[in-house]
Amino acid sequence: MKDVTDFQGLEVGYDIPAVPGMDEADIQTPCLVLDLDALERNIRKMGDWCKEHGMRHRVHGKMHKSVDVALLQEKLGGSCGVCCQKVSEAEVFARGGIRDVLVSNQVRDPAKIDRLARIPKLGARTIVCVDDVANVADLSAAAVKHGTRIECLVEIDCGAGRCGVTTTPAVVEIAKAIDAAPGLKFAGIQAYQGAMQHMDLYEDRKAKIDIAVAMVRDAVEGLKAEGLDCDIVGGGGTGSYYFEGNSGVYNELQCGSYAFMDADYGRILDKDGKRIDQGEWENALFLLTSVMSHAKADKAICDAGLKAQSVDSGLPVIYGRDDVEYVKCSDEHGVISDPKGVLKVGEKLKLVPGHCDPTCNVHDWYVGVRGGKVETVWPVSARGKAY
Repeated sequence: MKDVTDFQGLEVGYDIPAVPGMDEADIQTPCLVLDLDALERNIRKMGDWCKEHGMRHRVHGKMHKSVDVALLQEKLGGSCGVCCQKVSEAEVFARGGIRDVLVSNQVRDPAKIDRLARIPKLGARTIVCVDDVANVADLSAAAVKHGTRIECLVEIDCGAGRCGVTTTPAVVEIAKAIDAAPGLKFAGIQAYQGAMQHMDLYEDRKAKIDIAVAMVRDAVEGLKAEGLDCDIVGGGGTGSYYFEGNSGVYNELQCGSYAFMDADYGRILDKDGKRIDQGEWENALFLLTSVMSHAKADKAICDAGLKAQSVDSGLPVIYGRDDVEYVKCSDEHGVISDPKGVLKVGEKLKLVPGHCDPTCNVHDWYVGVRGGKVETVWPVSARGKAY
């Protein structure tokens, strides 16, 4: 974590949106603000749940792309490491002190494989997903070249419709190839059902995950019959972790958005029909924006447009307000419906992003706030690491 001295030479408004000790009201916008109390409660809550259910939690670093947040999740939530989607992200986390890193994706490009094979030299356990036996030889050659070890998970497509094999024989074939390859270690199975995470109804999500659990159980049994045990059976997200965690098959979760909570995840319903951002998890991440114009009586214009957020999962929601609504955006502007003209130029609003992951990726800093004061400023360490 950073203190004031880390920011000497940086000028607020040019290099950085805030510095520790500043009043929350003086933060430059648009920028990402973290409610540190809410963030810490979310992290502890998930950590406690995993501990109570005998599960490891490998936090999804591609959500926040922050070494500081990952270390906080390790400290307060007992996370066993991180997963991420790109080799460049894995490099950032390993250099930042995370000692167990999974690239929960396929790595096929020769240059990327070479970089992946060097990550263990940074002191991090390095794991990658495989869904094609042809990938095994390339991974092995790179590990042997650098004198390192790459651990591999066979990925199962259990409903997401993206990467992964779909049959137990295919899982066994790849796992046996990994087990026999120099420089590699078979570590288990990757089985993340991403397509059902945002289904509104709890019952619909459960129906989808039941199919996934059956596939994974069959694969684990098929591997065991060949003398191959799984150290990791991983998957699970913010919308499903309780299913995988109670399945008796999975032993490692990969939840990400629970820590920040965005508008798209927030609307899904728990088993009691209640929104998960109204009891299960708290909003901890906000896009802070300022009203910059109110030339029209019934609408205000703010400074958070498309370049400050991703709207692939819908527009942001104005936190704590039902009298105004964010209704439209262009590159640099957000349009806020204000039928009663209650907003003033210069007024700051907290937006809950529609999708936290790509929104975080377009910012350089997180401003951590507690009790109306800026307590810390963290870099978005892996921002733009897409290769």
